[in-house]
Amino acid sequence: MPLKKVVLKPGVNRENTRYTNEGGWYESEKIRFRQGTPEKIGGWQRISSYTFLGVCRSLWNWITLGGQNIVGVGTNLKFYIEQGGQYYDITPIRYTVVLTNPFTTTNLSTTVLVTDVGHGCVTNDFVTYSGASTFNGVTLNGQYQVTVINANTYNITYASAATGTGSGGGTVTAAYQLNTGAEISTPLTGWSAGAWGAGTWGNGGTNYTPIRVWTQSNFGEDLIFAYRGGVICYWEANLGTGTRGTLLTASVGASDVPTIVNGVLVSDTSRFTFALGCNELGSGVLDPMLIRWSDQENPVMWTPSITNQAGSLRLSHGSEIITAVQSRQEVLIWTDSTLYALQYLGAPDVWGSQLLGDNLSIAGSNAVAFVGGASYWMGRDNFYVYDGAVRILGCDLRRFVFNDINLLQYEQVFASTNGGFNEIWWFYCTAASNTVDRYVVYNYMENIWYYGSMARTAWLDSGLRSYPLAATYSYNLVNHEYGTDDAVTATPAAIYSSITSAQFDLDDGHQFSFIWRVLPDVTFSGSTAQSPAITLTLLPLKNSGSGYNNPLSVGGDADATITRSAIIPVEEFTGQVYTRLRGRQMSMQVESTALGVAWQLGAPRLDIRPDGRR
Repeated sequence: MPLKKVVLKPGVNRENTRYTNEGGWYESEKIRFRQGTPEKIGGWQRISSYTFLGVCRSLWNWITLGGQNIVGVGTNLKFYIEQGGQYYDITPIRYTVVLTNPFTTTNLSTTVLVTDVGHGCVTNDFVTYSGASTFNGVTLNGQYQVTVINANTYNITYASAATGTGSGGGTVTAAYQLNTGAEISTPLTGWSAGAWGAGTWGNGGTNYTPIRVWTQSNFGEDLIFAYRGGVICYWEANLGTGTRGTLLTASVGASDVPTIVNGVLVSDTSRFTFALGCNELGSGVLDPMLIRWSDQENPVMWTPSITNQAGSLRLSHGSEIITAVQSRQEVLIWTDSTLYALQYLGAPDVWGSQLLGDNLSIAGSNAVAFVGGASYWMGRDNFYVYDGAVRILGCDLRRFVFNDINLLQYEQVFASTNGGFNEIWWFYCTAASNTVDRYVVYNYMENIWYYGSMARTAWLDSGLRSYPLAATYSYNLVNHEYGTDDAVTATPAAIYSSITSAQFDLDDGHQFSFIWRVLPDVTFSGSTAQSPAITLTLLPLKNSGSGYNNPLSVGGDADATITRSAIIPVEEFTGQVYTRLRGRQMSMQVESTALGVAWQLGAPRLDIRPDGRR
């Protein structure tokens, strides 16, 4: 018989069984498709050996008027500016107070009790002391992290043990940074936990502490930023990375600046600063559906008058504003059930809202990616696209994703583009994980999906940097699509990549076939290894089934038993490999496990002959 060319349709599909998806791919790990054929994704390398404190959930890149290429890095503990691989702490100060003898030491202990009535701290907050005098062997100047005891006292830890017991420190200035936030959502239980009505009356309800999520936007070369449930902050680029951000309410000329917001955005149209979910004018209570905007070109003027364009409007569909994105001609606003467009109307209304879609959902404030004039986002049970009309995005991995996702950690979902490969990536937590451990990719040019495992907390695809930038749980940033290996640390590690096909018939699937020869088709372009190689595994079966009784896959049944597998090492100049395999159906797996290997699969061929029905 002639050689059988194995050409499978691109993309991974797990909406049906392995056999139903004949002619396609079923499992993937750190691969992508290029013009229909699978290849290993690029590697990554840390940008420097420096690290930051906390889990990063927000990245924003721009270039200042002085030509500095910088990135805003928002973590659950601090806010940084990254420049040249270094992280500069610009976390604003929320409160400064002068204290007298606030420290109490215990002999031979490194724990110091601090008394400050109404300090407003939460555990893990940072405070910087100056002017403290030495007593009992300690001099408490510098930055410390606090452990709250009550509203008036907290503990800090000194580098060495005190030499005596007592209070002191003299006249001390304490500068408290913005309150820190949570890494993951955790349940609040007990009487009065969470919002009123969150649960059955009398049991206290159940709610969850939100993770710390920042929004950032440029006002010229300066940065406006805020965390969900916090205040609006401002950083002036011309003052340099050694200068902290400030509270917008403390700016010169500030008038009625919102004091609590869920997000901020600066419009490209005439530079209005938006507060998304904020307090009403004259109130300190958060209205999660209220939008306010500053005067045009003036981020500190929020008092509406006939001489400016400051104003507000309240959206009606949904219970809270989740996020916003600047589109080409409008500002898109997502509530928890609706998509709106804000359009500039000019005086006197200034901005007006238009309902674009209802009865939809969004996973979290970072779950949207905008590319090519369209917005793509992950909901709580579907993927969506808005390209002039709101549509559910057909997904070949929908059941696979939403049947294995942590419902309590939707806010950790984040999306970004990888423009060099026409991809949108969504990262999320699987059901058994409280941290991000998996991604799913939509290639919008080829209209295909694939997935894999990866631990990241934020991603930025910027045309101002040479590579996509991502934040890791190692508290650093890495350049993606860089090299072939995992270089998060100083010692590179190999990246495991693999792809497994669905089952396909050998000949007609009615009788057995005998496979005696394989002609692989693989290119190793881009490899740095001296002898790059992949492993090609052929898995023939007696009968079709949705799984295998084989370590390569979980699940299966007796009828799907692999008759005999062939594990074939394929190197750069491997022309053909002889095998002795027999089956009605077969699945094929390609994988690589070594350093310095890049590969792309072409169209391998099988030499097959009929071998009876039993």
